[in-house]
Amino acid sequence: MFGKFLPREDNFFELFNKHADRIVEAAQAFSRLIEFYSDADLREKYTADVIQAEKSADRITHEVNRALHKTFITPIHREQIHSLINTMDDVADLIQDCAETMSLYDVRAITIEIKRLTDISVKCCERLRHGVSLLSSIAQPLNSEAALKTCEEIDQLESDADRVMRSAMSKLFREESDVKEIIKYKAIYELLETISDKCEDVANLIEGIVLENS
Repeated sequence: MFGKFLPREDNFFELFNKHADRIVEAAQAFSRLIEFYSDADLREKYTADVIQAEKSADRITHEVNRALHKTFITPIHREQIHSLINTMDDVADLIQDCAETMSLYDVRAITIEIKRLTDISVKCCERLRHGVSLLSSIAQPLNSEAALKTCEEIDQLESDADRVMRSAMSKLFREESDVKEIIKYKAIYELLETISDKCEDVANLIEGIVLENS
C-alpha cells in the first residue's frame, strides 16, 4: 500500500528514445559534413547541426539525472538508468568532438578511411537507437531477442571499424611523410573509431538490462 504513494517515473524509456534520436541526428549531420566537406558554407552548417544535436542530447541527460534524484520507484535499476544515459551522452559528445576536431586541425581533404569510419559510426548509432527503442518492451520474448540481436550487430560494426582504423593507420604511416598530416589524421581516425567503441559500451549495457529484466 505504501508503495502507491511513492514517487514513480515511467518516462525514462521515452527520454532514452529522445536521446537516441539526437545521437542519430548528430551522426547523420556529421555524415553530411563529411559528404559536403569541400563546401565551406555547408561544412559550417552541418558542424552547427552536430553541435545543436549534442546540446539537445545533453539537456535530456540532465533531465534523466534530475528525475533519478526525485524518483523512488524506477522501471529498471537506478544504476542501469544512470550508466545507460551517461554512456549514450558520451556517444553524442564524441560525434561533436569529431566535427570540432576537423575544424580545429584544419583538415583539408577527406580520405576514404574517414568516409568508411563515418559510415560505420552512423550505422552504429542507428542500431543503438533501435536497441534502445526495445527496452520498454523487453518483457516480450521477441523484443528481448531482437534487442540482443541488435547488440550483436553493434559489436560486429565495432569490429569492422577497428579493422578500418588499423588499415588506415598502416596506410597513413607508409604513405604520408608530413608529420603534421600524420598527427591530424591519426587523431581523426582514433576519434571516429571511438564512436563505435562507445556504441558497443551502450550495447553491453542494453544486453545487461535485457538479460536481467526480461
